[in-house]
Amino acid sequence: MTDDILLTNMDSVPGRTIIRHIGLAQGNVVRAKHVGRDIAAGLKNIVGGELRGYTELLEEARRDAIRRMTEDARAQGANAVVNIRLSTSSVTSGASELYAYGTAVVLE
Repeated sequence: MTDDILLTNMDSVPGRTIIRHIGLAQGNVVRAKHVGRDIAAGLKNIVGGELRGYTELLEEARRDAIRRMTEDARAQGANAVVNIRLSTSSVTSGASELYAYGTAVVLE
């Protein structure tokens, strides 16, 4: 639950009834790498291991995209978003989009 919006990647909510289907709720964010993260990633490629800078970048992007999707659902009058999915795509060299989407609904 995020504030007053229930979020789930399931297509329904156990024990709750969907009483109104609103439609698509979506949020996205485009993030670019920065030179410090690129240098650290280059060094990690030599010795191996997690690329923490990129992990943190993706975590921030995921949170922002989900927050924006939640705001979109709330603005449409939903109290839940079901069947949530996340997608990524390359926008340009060094920049990627993280897109969060789901079905905005009203639960009983």
